[in-house]
Amino acid sequence: MMTRILFALCAVIALSFPALAQEATTAEEEVTAPAQAVSVEPVARDDEIAKRVVEIMRSTGWYTSARVEVKDGIVFLDGRTNTVDHKTWARELASKTQDVVAVVNRIQVTQEANWSFAPALSEIKDLGNRIITSLPLILLAIVILPFTWWLSSLAARGLRRWFLSGVGSPFLRDILARTIALPIFLLGLFIVLQVAGLTQIAVSVVGGAGVLGIVVGFAFRDIAENFLASLLLSIRRPFRAGEYIEVTGMGGTVLSMNTRSTVLLSPEGNHIQIPNAAIFKNTIVNYSASANRRDTLEVGVGYDVSVAHAQEIILQVIASHQATLAEPAPMILVDSLGSSTVNIKAYFWIDAHAYSVLKVKSALLRLIKKALTEEGISMPDDAREVIFPQGVPVLQLGGKAEARAQQIANQEISESVHELGTVVESASASSEAEGNLGNEQEQITEIAADATVEEGETDLLSDKA
Repeated sequence: MMTRILFALCAVIALSFPALAQEATTAEEEVTAPAQAVSVEPVARDDEIAKRVVEIMRSTGWYTSARVEVKDGIVFLDGRTNTVDHKTWARELASKTQDVVAVVNRIQVTQEANWSFAPALSEIKDLGNRIITSLPLILLAIVILPFTWWLSSLAARGLRRWFLSGVGSPFLRDILARTIALPIFLLGLFIVLQVAGLTQIAVSVVGGAGVLGIVVGFAFRDIAENFLASLLLSIRRPFRAGEYIEVTGMGGTVLSMNTRSTVLLSPEGNHIQIPNAAIFKNTIVNYSASANRRDTLEVGVGYDVSVAHAQEIILQVIASHQATLAEPAPMILVDSLGSSTVNIKAYFWIDAHAYSVLKVKSALLRLIKKALTEEGISMPDDAREVIFPQGVPVLQLGGKAEARAQQIANQEISESVHELGTVVESASASSEAEGNLGNEQEQITEIAADATVEEGETDLLSDKA
């Protein structure tokens, strides 16, 4: 009796199912599995199972060319449908049918072109609803974030002016101020995210940003290295704008320094950009850091003269020159014994800020040559040995030929002495060709002032905050 009642209920459900399916099609279809096992008869036959399942599938209208075959309780489903959910629904339907052992689902899913704008309009409508719902949070973010940004900027300016004024580097002062003021803006951002319920998302984003930062750091390692080097150089200040330095084999007057490189102006007027990382890791020679600078010059005198007398003459010339310093005193030392000369090296100090090292050296060499010549001290050229493998033929001259040769030699010597006598060296501290002995660094600085280097960044060597 109970079996008949259940069979009647299933029949009623089966008869009413097309109407329910039609109603679901007109509205929004909801794909669900059968609520309970489908009963046929005790020990249902294969043909009855196939007939029952195929009738239910056809009644839904979801399947095309639906065909069901049952062999020994194994259901084979064939046909086509539009969605994967419908295919799954057919499998669950067959598996819950009475006396079904297994299901082989061979239904194919075919997507049909849908030219309806209804899904797009529905999504736009949902988006509009979400925006309207989120309007209070958006207004809160618009108010809080600009306010906290303005407050952090105000705090950064106050820190730079009142608390970090003792920091010598403007670049470091700016970084410290921004770093200390940054938590104010982060607090406002946290409030907005907390109210919006996005705190966990913010933590995830921050974690992802940390990983992304590591990847970007490796990709832009050179840029980060130059930035850190510029920060350390702005703190240590091994040179300043306008000073002449030499680094990595390049020399020039310092024009400016930015977060990537330092710009030099070479004596030839060329702009040289050296990465700050290379400057930080290499030896820096600052020729302008100290006013006093030592230079050397070398003079060779003959073996037939008194070396001590030549040293006294050179010392007198150097000590009496206006550009040389009395302290430390000049040193005139014998450096080496050459092939034809005794090489004397002179060490002297000058004020490199006031005088040009090149011009002073030129003037001293000129005055030393004049003084040694007036004292009759010879400065011979290097001796050279000429080898004649076949020997040198000797021609014996006699009588008038020998007298004529001697006359020509005496005449040449007389003319040479006359020419030497007419050579007059200037005794002034600087010649017209040398010009004044002032440091040409001032002229280079003037050129540097007119030079423009388009970097688009603040000069880190500037003392302006």
